[in-house]
Amino acid sequence: MKHNILIIGGNGLVGRTISRILQTRNPHISVFIGGRKGGKTDNDLKIDVTNPDTFRSITDKKIDLIILSVNDREDHILRFAIHHKIDYLDITKPTPALVKAYSIAGKSDIHSRIVFSSGWMGGIVPGLVNAISNDGAHIKETGLFVYYSVKDLAGESSAHFMAENVAVPFHRYQNDQPVSIRHFLNTETFDFSFGIGKRQAYNFDVPDLYILNHIERIPNVGVKMTYNSKFITWLLGSFQYLRIFNILSLKERKMIFGSSGNGDQSVFEIVVKDQSGSKKLSLQSTKGQAELTALSAVIHAEELMRNPHENKVYFSHQLHEPLSLMAQLNAYDTINIKVTS
Repeated sequence: MKHNILIIGGNGLVGRTISRILQTRNPHISVFIGGRKGGKTDNDLKIDVTNPDTFRSITDKKIDLIILSVNDREDHILRFAIHHKIDYLDITKPTPALVKAYSIAGKSDIHSRIVFSSGWMGGIVPGLVNAISNDGAHIKETGLFVYYSVKDLAGESSAHFMAENVAVPFHRYQNDQPVSIRHFLNTETFDFSFGIGKRQAYNFDVPDLYILNHIERIPNVGVKMTYNSKFITWLLGSFQYLRIFNILSLKERKMIFGSSGNGDQSVFEIVVKDQSGSKKLSLQSTKGQAELTALSAVIHAEELMRNPHENKVYFSHQLHEPLSLMAQLNAYDTINIKVTS
């Protein structure tokens, strides 16, 4: 079957990576790139997410699936996809925007597959949580520990999110109740895999906090992050403790978080506690977070193309059988996964 897939934000780092992986693995499909400036080929479409008048080419090209990899603050693309019955996969949203978009979709009459994939590294964490738990219905606690390298080749979106939200409180969950916390406080020592070792990890906000508690019904959920530089990690914690972020301008905060290197590994670890005990899944992307996020988006897109999932709203991990998702990730040549008890 012929598939026409549109990547909006396809000229950005993650969008370009999605296009490369998608076309390499699926040479029979047509991939269109949507951007504000358009392009030189018939597959380059001029689409500005702030201007719905530019969306006509989506229907003109008979797009089957939209992959959104650029920030759409007003959810114009989501509403367009729902109205025109087009499959939709969104990898972009921080927690507040995700909750808002999920509410919009939940109140709409759905005639396509609407998929939110905005969790850490393309929405794969909840699926991996379920893959390593012996009793998914009775998970007591889940912790996500993120290793972030400033040497990683990263796009602008993560840095901009941190710059905009570093001084804004968010929630972790304890005994099924939200607990208000702030980034880079409440240090915890964690022993990271893949040669990283023991590091101080600090509060960090990702949509998985909301998804694991509200959708997977896990009562205790927390996320912590450490940088490759111990000094940078300590410095950010000190800035937050002294509330320096509150007095810095957005431009100044973007300067702090906006660095991007030439490439480095990305690592995260999931600790799951259920009635049978505790397990840890460690995942390493040797090509960094952009490669892993793009791969995850491609795996979700392939699942939508391959199987006739019902027309409704999903979080991306709900498309997959958990062990199959883990196996697909582990089969990729730059991804390493290990599970320990």
